[in-house]
Amino acid sequence: MKRCTLVLAMVFVAVHCRAAELTPLSDVKYGDHPRQVLDFYPAKSDKPTPVVLYIHGGGWRNGDKKTNPRAFLDKGISVVAINYRFVQHAKDDKTVPPVKAPLGDAARALQFIRSKATAWNLDKERIGATGGSAGACSSLWLAFHDDMADPNSSDPIARESTRLFCAAVNGAQVSLDPKELREWMPNYRYGAHAFGLPNLESVLENRGKVLKWIKDYSPIEHVSKDDPPIGLFYRGEKPVVGSSPKDPTHSGVMGVKLEERLRGVGVDVVLVHPGRAHPKYKNSAAFLIDRLRK
Repeated sequence: MKRCTLVLAMVFVAVHCRAAELTPLSDVKYGDHPRQVLDFYPAKSDKPTPVVLYIHGGGWRNGDKKTNPRAFLDKGISVVAINYRFVQHAKDDKTVPPVKAPLGDAARALQFIRSKATAWNLDKERIGATGGSAGACSSLWLAFHDDMADPNSSDPIARESTRLFCAAVNGAQVSLDPKELREWMPNYRYGAHAFGLPNLESVLENRGKVLKWIKDYSPIEHVSKDDPPIGLFYRGEKPVVGSSPKDPTHSGVMGVKLEERLRGVGVDVVLVHPGRAHPKYKNSAAFLIDRLRK
């Protein structure tokens, strides 16, 4: 009888705890396109919570916002996971270059999140971005880009800031410049679709024509001394600049070059890759939790 009573008590506590958790919001629209939706996972707190903005990978051509927010929620950090338009959707509304669609959506989603700060109990100043691959590139672009807020806009969402408190990313592309990338890794071949071209040879041949786009949408081109703390996490081989790694698209070589640029202007950066561990930050989640909770 005592065992049955104990089991029932445990079941009651478990059900009660689940009921006490805040209910996530799914497919909240931050724009008119079907892909411009987000999921909000609120952390339970009596005061405004920090936020992790999760931007999924998939080459800006596929992927989904589905994620597991538990590690952050357990630390009192809310999570927002976004979908966004892919480069192939840019043709629908004549967005040029195509990469402007996913990157512009990331900025708009960030502004939308800030506009919900009061309603969703969020600390709009403490928002950190994360993601892998293309989602990592988008996160870094937001982290380094000058504020895109339009204080004179009639749209209150557009008046919100696009600056981040920090970012921690996995396998990030840091540049869309094939000339630069081929100097770092001769076998690099990714990224032409960002500009609507078939391959990097086409980008190189038309580099003069697309140079403005390269400057506008390469995260490394926007680095400045006022940028937030950055965590860069890479797997695979130990990065060697000038080598041809097995997976150049996600190689830590890019992290090495971005770290050089960030340290050169005094930005706080942590780089973790095979051959270089960190005693405190074993992954991007650990970095974000530590920085957002300070």
